[in-house]
Amino acid sequence: MAMTTLTQGTVGALAPEVAVPSYDRSRLTVGIVHFGVGGFHRAHQAMYLDRLMNDGRAHDWAICGVGVLPGDARMRDALTAQDGLYTMVLKHPDGTREARVIGSITEYLFAPDDPEAVVEKMADPAVRIVSLTVTEGGYNIHPVTGEFDAEAPAIRADLAPGAVPATVFGLVTEALRRRRDRGAAPFTVMSCDNIQGNGHVARRTFTAFARLADPALAAWIEDAVAFPDSMVDRITPVTTDEDREDLVRRFGVEDAWPVVCEPFTQWVLEDRFSSGRPPWEEAGVQVVADVEPYELMKLRLLNAGHQSLCYFGYLAGYRYAHEATADPAIATFLLGYMDAEATPTLRPVPGIDLAAYKRTLIERFSNPEVRDTLARLCAESSDRIPKWLLPVVREQLARGGEVARAAAVVASWARYAEGADESGEPIEIVDRLRDRLTAAARTQREHPTAFIEDRDLFGDLADDKRFVEPYLRALESLHTKGARATVRELAERGTCA
Repeated sequence: MAMTTLTQGTVGALAPEVAVPSYDRSRLTVGIVHFGVGGFHRAHQAMYLDRLMNDGRAHDWAICGVGVLPGDARMRDALTAQDGLYTMVLKHPDGTREARVIGSITEYLFAPDDPEAVVEKMADPAVRIVSLTVTEGGYNIHPVTGEFDAEAPAIRADLAPGAVPATVFGLVTEALRRRRDRGAAPFTVMSCDNIQGNGHVARRTFTAFARLADPALAAWIEDAVAFPDSMVDRITPVTTDEDREDLVRRFGVEDAWPVVCEPFTQWVLEDRFSSGRPPWEEAGVQVVADVEPYELMKLRLLNAGHQSLCYFGYLAGYRYAHEATADPAIATFLLGYMDAEATPTLRPVPGIDLAAYKRTLIERFSNPEVRDTLARLCAESSDRIPKWLLPVVREQLARGGEVARAAAVVASWARYAEGADESGEPIEIVDRLRDRLTAAARTQREHPTAFIEDRDLFGDLADDKRFVEPYLRALESLHTKGARATVRELAERGTCA
């Protein structure tokens, strides 16, 4: 197949099986500035806008991407060379691929090159939403206090008199200041990060920064700026060279940075905006009054579900999510956790059949084409387990419900954190608390509760025998029988022998 380098000038020459924008991109105008243009944003929010644009809608809501970190220069170079275009490839479980060129990103600004251009872009009244996928760490929350970290060096630099803003906080706050001073309506700040209460988190952190810079401006932001909550979902693995080569081989498209993802996508968005929004509901977005029930469903079923299989799977010798899910014992254990422990803690979720949702999760985890690595799922566990799994444990303990499977998941994390698998091969622990976690885990054969005695992570769970007893049974079984036997017995009985 002939190879075509993706640009605006060549998009019309692509193979007919590649879907391309049906709209005139030269007539689009920017209505959204987005910080953090990575794979997820391009497979999710930008895709939903592209759907609307193909239907003749939202042509005044094109995206200007912004990068603030040194590593973002790669995305600047890739998108600039391709006129903002990129290919999204859906990986179906049967091995088929579906390719679409997305055209909703029309500009990209790299803040270190020209921070003034970024601020003025947001200060333009045509921009009505500033959106974010900056990861959990991008909100600058202190890991111990849980508050905005005013002492972080980048924040202190932005707060210095006369400083040119360099962080997302400094850039956004300065743009809001200019809009207030010019009598322009504020834009909405819309977090699309995988954080519980992401709108509340964004509101708290941006107003905290503004309060340090200018208390009067902070008061205006609190009163005038909307920070809607959202729940976002689509498995989007890191793009590899193999993905680029596959795109050339199957479709003849040379793309510096395509995005690959699963077919499933979901976006639940609170209908709270300062200056309007695109008609996202017409593109499949669930626009609702209250996001929390959907958010808890995802965090406690999907996200905690990933944790339920990843450590057991890795210790059992698997390296991909689909391999682990194909193990009947792991799949049965995962369903047992979701049905008996997570689901009882959920509120009713309007419009969602929870039984069907859980079946869909198993199907998604089982997709062999996505090749989601267990190492990715096992990373940063000290940020994930306390927010996704432990709330299930605490609610179940409060209601007298089952916690054996969740306790076993924590035990599997503790065993994984020892840093060596069952063959003695080293495990690379990726976690901001790696040294502390590994030090505790390596003492647990002699001191079995050492890992869960970390009160910053586990609170008082080490004092509750209803949690400790199944935790210790699972940990002992992992040490004496191994992961496969342990998860098999958990699947059969819901507890360790």
